[in-house]
Amino acid sequence: MSELVGFHDNEPHTPNIAGRLNWLRAGVLGANDGIVSVAATVVGVAGVTNSPTPILVAGIAALVGGAVSMALGEYVSVSSQRDSQRALIEKERRELAEDPEAELAELTEIYRTQGLSEATATQVALELTAHDALSAHLAAELNISQHEEVSPWQAAYASAAAFTVGAILPLIAILLPPAGWRIPVTFLAVLFALALTGTVSASIGGSSKTTSALRLVVGGALALAATYGIGTALGASGII
Repeated sequence: MSELVGFHDNEPHTPNIAGRLNWLRAGVLGANDGIVSVAATVVGVAGVTNSPTPILVAGIAALVGGAVSMALGEYVSVSSQRDSQRALIEKERRELAEDPEAELAELTEIYRTQGLSEATATQVALELTAHDALSAHLAAELNISQHEEVSPWQAAYASAAAFTVGAILPLIAILLPPAGWRIPVTFLAVLFALALTGTVSASIGGSSKTTSALRLVVGGALALAATYGIGTALGASGII
């Protein structure tokens, strides 16, 4: 498909934009979850012991388990979304085959209720139906496209890979510094990474970067503080 001329550069007019946005969404969410969940795990264990071995084991276990869980969750969720989309497309295709006149009247009414005159709505519906009736009805009635099918495998891979990349950061931050610096270095590294993912997420969605970053930073700080506090309390109690 040739590039569209005359449109704003910051507006998507390319095919399969839904699939690419889905991939980006899964990647950003996966990275964020990897950072927070693994950081909370290793910080909690570090509250009990300074030994790097149990910290490393707990971190790797959280990384592997989290990546698999994220991939599976994304695959199931996006598969359900894709199946629903396919069912809607087949339903619309069947209705067009069984009663094209009623579908044309329905399409005309949709455009009329959007502000077009009866004559203009009729003409638009006729021309769109002649060009591609199924695409016209999917766009007007359901706001979907038969050419922009989401991919569950793509979402699963992106989520698992991003989770793994995000999870590596707290592992490195907690293991490399000397024992006395592990917790503050991990806190700073994790909060910086969360601010970065929040900014990227806002850029994709077109929302406020400051609000998105602040939301993640505050949530991440609370999660780290809670798990470290629990680990420290359990270590001091002698239960562990």
